Order: sequence, then C-alpha cells, then structure tokens
Amino acid sequence: MAFILGSGSPRRLELLAQLGITPDDVRPPDIDETPLKRELPRAYCARVTREKLVAVPSEPEDLVLCADTTVALGRRILGKPADAGQAAEFLLALAGRRHQVITAVALRCGERRWERSVVSQVKMKRLSDEELNAYLASNDWQGKAGGYGIQGPAGAFIPWISGSFTGIVGLPLAETATLLKAAGCQPYKEVAA
Repeated sequence: MAFILGSGSPRRLELLAQLGITPDDVRPPDIDETPLKRELPRAYCARVTREKLVAVPSEPEDLVLCADTTVALGRRILGKPADAGQAAEFLLALAGRRHQVITAVALRCGERRWERSVVSQVKMKRLSDEELNAYLASNDWQGKAGGYGIQGPAGAFIPWISGSFTGIVGLPLAETATLLKAAGCQPYKEVAA
C-alpha cells in the first residue's frame, strides 16, 4: 500500500509532516476547478475535492489524500487569482470584512472513501494602499485562494479567526488525522520511530 498525496501544494506537504506522514508519492491531479453556475462555496469545495480524488492515478490498495481550499465572501467563491489585478480585487473585497475559508479533505482506498469539510471564519483588517501594493509586489498571493495565505506576510492582515488555523492554511490537521485513522493509517508513526 502506498500513501499518495493528490496535491502540488507545498503547504499540504508541510502540514502532513506535522502528523509524521511523508507520502510515498505526490501526484497533483489536473482537473477543471471552475465553479458551476450558482454553486455554493461549500458544495463547490467538496465537489472539487472529490473530482481530484478520482483523477489521481493509483492502485486499488493505495491510500490517496486530496484537499481543496476555497475562500468565500458570502455566496461568492474567490479562487486563485489569475493575476495581480484580480488579487487586488479579491483583497479589496475582503478588507475590513469577515469571510469564510472552507477546506474539504477526502481519502480514497479502493472503493472506500472518507470525507470532511471544515469551515473557518476569518476577519481581514482594512488595507492601506501601501500595504496592498507591498503585498502584491511580494507575489505571495500567487496560487492562493482569495489571493492570500495566512501563514505568510498576509498573516499581518488577519486580526481574528474562528476555526481551524491549519484548515485556513490548506489542511485541517485534527480532522485529517481522524480521517487517516479511520482509513487505517496511523499518524505520528514516523515521529515516534
């Protein structure tokens, strides 16, 4: 049995390491992540995660883990910005307001599946033009849902959260550990060894 991470996110790899797990292989799936018409953020996130799970090539006995993180402002899904202009648009929409960060996690082994979604509330402070421009120039917004990562420089913009910090980063560790145990994979085994 191989443990496969179906994600190209370096953050998810680092978070799995906190559970003492090093994947046998990393296979980022290539799927269309475009939201469906009128699709709500939580349903979108769960659907994309399931589609990723199916798209990862594996043997029947392999354990595959996939996740997706979505930033939601009300019913609006803020995915990964295409460019600095869209990142600025997202950040200005989030500034001074609360929003949700949803991370769905799914595991597959043969025909068996385990899934969980975690919703966290996040408040971003109002941003000055200087703060916004400096952040955009850092390029930290690239490849991040909503145009920011709480674990990087944008953490200075987040005075308050309610929920899972690791879920906001991209892989909720408590829930992921529970799913892994249910699937027969023991977290922390490499840490204890």
